[in-house]
Amino acid sequence: MSTQTTPDAAPWWQFGHVWLVVSGPLIVVLASFFTFYLAYSGMDALVTKADFPPGGQSVQSQPSNWAPAMQARNHAATGVATLPAKP
Repeated sequence: MSTQTTPDAAPWWQFGHVWLVVSGPLIVVLASFFTFYLAYSGMDALVTKADFPPGGQSVQSQPSNWAPAMQARNHAATGVATLPAKP
């Protein structure tokens, strides 16, 4: 007759494969909290109707040094090169 030996009853945290199974979902949960923190702390301000001038007139909000970039963007979008206005 053969005798069967049973392994010592050890706590669950002493087995390596348990940590392998638990660590995947735990990392995903921690990453989601970190992503929420980044999204919440870098949130843009809300734009309301009070931010726009009355009558729907546009406001010049771009600095004049953006002129070369705007000219290149317009040329890329339309294919027509426009010369900047001379002061």
